[in-house]
Amino acid sequence: MSARSVPVANGDRLRALGERINQERRGPTRARRASRSRSRTWLFRSLIALGLVVVLIVGGVVADYYYLGSLVHRRVVKSLQSVGSTENILLIGSTTRCGLAVQNAAYGLCSQGVTGVNSDIVMIVHLNPTTGAVSLLSIPRDLFVPNARIIGANKIDAALYEGPSQLVTAIEEDFAIPINHYVELNFDTFANVVDAIGGVYMYFPVPIYDKESGLNIERPGCYLLNGVRSLQVVRARHLQIQPNPSNHQPSTWPQEGLSDLARIRRTHEFLRVIASKLAARGLGNPITDQGIATSVLPNLTVDSGFSESHMVSLAQRFAHTNINKILQLTYPLIQVETGSYLYQGYYYGDVAFPVQPNGLSTIDQVLGITNGTNAFTGTALPKSSSFPLAIVNASGTASQSQSVTTALRAKGFRISSSTAGTPVGKVGETVVWYGGPRPPASSNWTSPGLAAAQTVLAQLEGPAILGYNPSAVTPGSLVTLQIGTGLTVRPTATAPTHSKTKKTQTGTPSSSSSTAVAFDPPGVKSSAYFSAPSLVNQALEPYDPRACNLTHNGPAPTSPTTTSKVTAGSGAG
Repeated sequence: MSARSVPVANGDRLRALGERINQERRGPTRARRASRSRSRTWLFRSLIALGLVVVLIVGGVVADYYYLGSLVHRRVVKSLQSVGSTENILLIGSTTRCGLAVQNAAYGLCSQGVTGVNSDIVMIVHLNPTTGAVSLLSIPRDLFVPNARIIGANKIDAALYEGPSQLVTAIEEDFAIPINHYVELNFDTFANVVDAIGGVYMYFPVPIYDKESGLNIERPGCYLLNGVRSLQVVRARHLQIQPNPSNHQPSTWPQEGLSDLARIRRTHEFLRVIASKLAARGLGNPITDQGIATSVLPNLTVDSGFSESHMVSLAQRFAHTNINKILQLTYPLIQVETGSYLYQGYYYGDVAFPVQPNGLSTIDQVLGITNGTNAFTGTALPKSSSFPLAIVNASGTASQSQSVTTALRAKGFRISSSTAGTPVGKVGETVVWYGGPRPPASSNWTSPGLAAAQTVLAQLEGPAILGYNPSAVTPGSLVTLQIGTGLTVRPTATAPTHSKTKKTQTGTPSSSSSTAVAFDPPGVKSSAYFSAPSLVNQALEPYDPRACNLTHNGPAPTSPTTTSKVTAGSGAG
């Protein structure tokens, strides 16, 4: 069977129907819609099936096209790129409480001041229709990036507060990842999907507790989780683990130290569990599948350009994708160990910095491109000698600036100037600044400055990222490298070698990641301000929830189980 011919029931009729609906949506009346027969059903594999809740490419629902199309919320999202040979879909899990149809104390109440709108889940789903490949990149919420807000730097999860367009722009400007479509889910979406399929079973090897999310597992075993309890699992980032069977006081249990990274690890496992449930359950029953659709779609928001016919096209191509074969990676970071991070007069709490070259190689792997390729154009990045580069030393250490400048000159970069700058604080992030036009509101972005900045970033090791700010670019240069703490330049003769990390994340019980192999840049390894770089594909820890071994009669746990319940809590974290 060819790569383009994966069959879906009534595929030709689906495509024709999708095209007709897109034309009629320009001006159909309710009477015309009502006159259509509700008996005709179709395989509506909505974009929710690509991500967090109905799960990457596996889910699908059967229901009336017109009816379902009217349920999905659409909004204008700027800075999106045209779809080319591949496609990147930004999938967001919003923390909004005030935007929920019905307030739920388990999530924290809007009336009680839980009003923040952040993106706790930031995932990019990469699709290649030609090869059928699917990959997923999770971006940790605490990554400190230069363009999170319109006015400047913040954690990436804070961008959504200023709207989806700002989040899209931040990812394109700071990570150089083109975004083609936008999908946003909230707590209700997630919980409703789980409830609609009858819940999911997960195995908990040891008792665990999270006060903020409300998760409270009192005994090991397999548990049937409903929507709210599933949310407690994927939202848990302050997890405490029972140290021994005799200690039944969760407040005294040690807490893992990986926070959001650990939550991403567990979320990826949850995706596999719910995907397996959907695959085993089978889809195609018009009654039960329409129940899933009507539970999910009213809480789903997509960009206004994401047409139903395009969703159908994606569904047909990726209908039989196996989630266990999908590449799921997490953007690597180093945690900044200085307490609440102080930057330009403001405290930002716990933050993390992107780490290179690990970050760039992870993006290349997810997008399926080679090193030195411009993801926006598919062409090669400019050569180091083709543009002027200015250097501003904001590290506070003259010797570091000298070594970086010398190494970059040896790589062929044209250094137009090298000056001393003002350190942003005790520890600073290296930023490769560029200017030119920002991503346009409704057309593709071609930026010579961004391409040149990527050429520079590709040669750096340590806490470094791209940043758009024309005023930060030194006159006479196309790009300005602002040197921060712990920056080094990649060796000319050889690629970075891999070695065992020597530092560990504090407070992580029996963490396997503390001895994992990962590249630790010299400036990071020698700095007391940084943790070891995180892994891009973390294995489950011994205490993490995971899939049960199930039979047709119910759970068959991998170790002794009990009938104790999962305790619901009321966390706002």
